[in-house]
Amino acid sequence: MAATAAETRMFLEVRRQLQSALLILGEPKEGGMPMDISIMPSSLQMKTPEGCTEIQLPAEVRLVPSSCRGLQFVTGDGLHLRLQAQAELGTKLISMFNQSSQAQECCTFYCQSCGEVIIKDRKLLRVLPLPSENWEALVGEWCCHPDPFANKPLHPQENDCFIGDSFFLVNLRTSLWQPRPELSPVEMCCVSSDNHCKLEPKANTKVICKRCKVMLGETVSSETTKFYMTEIIIQSSERSFPIIPRSRFVQSVITQCLVQLSSARSTFRFRIQGQDDKVYILLWLLNSDSLVIESLRNSKYIKKFPLLEDTLKADSSSAWSAIKVLYQPCIKSRNEKLVNLWESDISVHPLTLPSATCLELLLILSRSNANLPSSLRHMNSFQVQKLSHRSTTCPSSHS
Repeated sequence: MAATAAETRMFLEVRRQLQSALLILGEPKEGGMPMDISIMPSSLQMKTPEGCTEIQLPAEVRLVPSSCRGLQFVTGDGLHLRLQAQAELGTKLISMFNQSSQAQECCTFYCQSCGEVIIKDRKLLRVLPLPSENWEALVGEWCCHPDPFANKPLHPQENDCFIGDSFFLVNLRTSLWQPRPELSPVEMCCVSSDNHCKLEPKANTKVICKRCKVMLGETVSSETTKFYMTEIIIQSSERSFPIIPRSRFVQSVITQCLVQLSSARSTFRFRIQGQDDKVYILLWLLNSDSLVIESLRNSKYIKKFPLLEDTLKADSSSAWSAIKVLYQPCIKSRNEKLVNLWESDISVHPLTLPSATCLELLLILSRSNANLPSSLRHMNSFQVQKLSHRSTTCPSSHS
């Protein structure tokens, strides 16, 4: 085949559980030079008369060169082939519900976007997962006596943190001295000429970061606040605020939520919806064991979007763990019939986030989809994307 080694794109997806790999070498440009491709257990080598390019694979990945099969040339992509791969399962997804943090450790809650301290030096004695959203209905079905939990919402005590599907519930009673998150103006009304304001009755009050004005959560009661996982970093008070690019953080949190929910509830389809219950994205989780290795990623879609700026800092070749999802955007009345169908399906799980974060996630999905080899971008009527996951900081579950 003809190409310039330095300009050839390489895409390798390794499935850890299946012990298999798909290798794609980018379509050569016209007028290129002959190129020899060598596949070795720990590297790929491309030789041209002008030089040699070698790509080293991660230490946990070993290819089996003799197993190459299904060799074909796909227009717009390049050379496709499949082979066996021996990949260790050492890269483990860190659960949002069970991270290593010391019991009774003082924690600080930060706004992920700007680093503003929201709650300082909070000692969490209990970090507990909340039951599913239909737990009260199940109690009614299984109990032969009146529901003892009727009209008794689960609210955390002073040193508790309750963990939902995509949020934390914390008690702010002891944090009144702390600068409180300001209330969204749309949820407030003036009642006198002195401009004194009070909350509108029955309003879902948004909690807004004072510094960057990002929505962090909502007030549930006079003492309980819901913080969304995509907006808050919980860190030991002994450590400094970790600077994590927004795109990477959002992908990591969403990935961990999807994998945890699919494992705990055997559900693989999700509705990503805003706090106003408006559906933005339909997601279908296919697998969570992929390791993606690629070089010369196409950055033309990234330079215009600061949200994706961390991608530009990657090396010319990079490796990252990922989950594979199918998705459909649902903004501007797109896919209304499918949305209605999924809303009436009890096997589809809703995942609620701030509306702005839903749009951020949609941007990440669409722009990253454009960077996949063209033959991998669609499956049936869905678009395909691989969301990367890295560890993020949150409290561990303990009693």
